Amino acid sequence: MNKFGKVAVLFGGRSAEREVSLKSGAAVLAAFKRSGVDAHAFDPAQRELSELKKEKFERVFIALHGRYGEDGTVQGALELLDIPYTGSGVMASAIAMDKWRTKLIWQAAGMPIPDYEMLTGRSDWNAVAQRLGLPLFVKPANEGSSVGITKVKRTEDLQAAYAEAAKYDTLVLAEQFIGGGEYTVSILNGRALPVIKIEPANEFYDYEAKYLRDDTNYRCPCGLNAEQEGEMQHLAQLAFALVGGQGWGRVDFLRDEQGRAYLLEMNTSPGMTDHSLVPMAARQAGISFEQLVVQILEAAHVG
Repeated sequence: MNKFGKVAVLFGGRSAEREVSLKSGAAVLAAFKRSGVDAHAFDPAQRELSELKKEKFERVFIALHGRYGEDGTVQGALELLDIPYTGSGVMASAIAMDKWRTKLIWQAAGMPIPDYEMLTGRSDWNAVAQRLGLPLFVKPANEGSSVGITKVKRTEDLQAAYAEAAKYDTLVLAEQFIGGGEYTVSILNGRALPVIKIEPANEFYDYEAKYLRDDTNYRCPCGLNAEQEGEMQHLAQLAFALVGGQGWGRVDFLRDEQGRAYLLEMNTSPGMTDHSLVPMAARQAGISFEQLVVQILEAAHVG
């Protein structure tokens, strides 16, 4: 696998998702080692990115999550360094990290999204609950891994939920509850992988359910018929392309009781841990973890 030259796996970083990124990066690095790729760990929280050029790295696999990793900042730095990197470019990374602006793009294109409202400390909580209904979700616009999210069942709890989300971002949104199930579609180099249905054992698919619990149920095959699954995969590809996604990523959905799919958010640097969804979908498609990371690396680009 010397065709890739010297490869840096960027992981760790300094976002709220550092711990998850450390796990993702370790898994990716180990898979590269097993495949004979000349890959090395690189934590941008501990080293200057300029060292990538000095040490003659020829490609970068981005296994960073959250801010300074999948929000376009590190992508822009790598473009200035003229080093090919995996995943989406600066614009798509920045937009997808911002749930509100992602929604605006999908909304403008007529794509189905849950109803939502932007919150401030002066919001009329009664009006928000009345318009969106209860329960609803309150979340920071610019965090991933369900950091800062609260499922709100009572109007009187809205202000506390806003305060919790506001710890992580100045932009906070309230989002309509869609109760027919949560699904996700992974994108790999233009191809939509099999749909996964997520069935958390706790209240919703939060940080604990994603990374710490072993009782979250992932169904792949997802239980939809071929036509329904195909429609969701097609919608995911359209949504990914609208934001400008490249290489690989993941588009998350909610489904209502009538079977209508709603776009939830897009992830341009998905988790690669033992609990992660992209490797799971790849396995269902007959792609091993080692093959997956190599295919992602093959699509590395500059700009």
